[in-house]
Amino acid sequence: MARIPAYKQMYISLKTDIKEGRYVPGSFLPTESEMEAIYGVSRTTVRRAIGMLEQEGYLSVTQGRGTEVQDISTSQHLNQITSFTETLRRRGYHVTTQGFAMEKIPAPAFVREVFPLKNGDQMYHIQRVQCADGKPVCILENYLMADLIPGFSMAESDCVSLYACLEHDYGIILKHAVEHISAVSASFTQSQILRVPVNAPLLHSKRITCTEQGPFEYSSLYVVAERYEYQIYLSGRD
Repeated sequence: MARIPAYKQMYISLKTDIKEGRYVPGSFLPTESEMEAIYGVSRTTVRRAIGMLEQEGYLSVTQGRGTEVQDISTSQHLNQITSFTETLRRRGYHVTTQGFAMEKIPAPAFVREVFPLKNGDQMYHIQRVQCADGKPVCILENYLMADLIPGFSMAESDCVSLYACLEHDYGIILKHAVEHISAVSASFTQSQILRVPVNAPLLHSKRITCTEQGPFEYSSLYVVAERYEYQIYLSGRD
């Protein structure tokens, strides 16, 4: 497993503490000097980790006042990268994985069309079916850049939340993504897996996700339309 830089470790730890309620909205983090002592890191590391969380809307830094924890339930609607699993869990569903396969393969041609890859470059290909409260709702395929996660391995028990695994175990910080959503009809194979009639409406999502190093993930999801919805939050006009 790759060694995770100190600023990423601190970023992940603070983000987890905020999401799990150890730092509640409206409270203030310890001072920079106190954070240095708590985490055993430099002032530069503290500021870099806090800066990343501020960009994502988790924190607000005010000179002379301190670093305040924000209410992510309202501040994370715009430009927030979340996984399918995280979205379901926030809505109160119990999420499980039904079927899992992972292999290292040469990058497919359709991925090479959008990623800076050559013929023969390797990717990790992960396939799984996600269930909400025991009902299959989504077929997922993820293609991950192999050279950014050397030695990557994942057990079926870890694959319920892929993004959480990548963040906590490999220090992968997702910076931005482009997602395309379209309506399709369920094929025979999809209908058997998702337990819906042939030609039932599905939502097809294709996402390209990037880290600081550039494109990292290509994902394809087929979601049962009647069991899931996307919410888009709009703000103001130019």
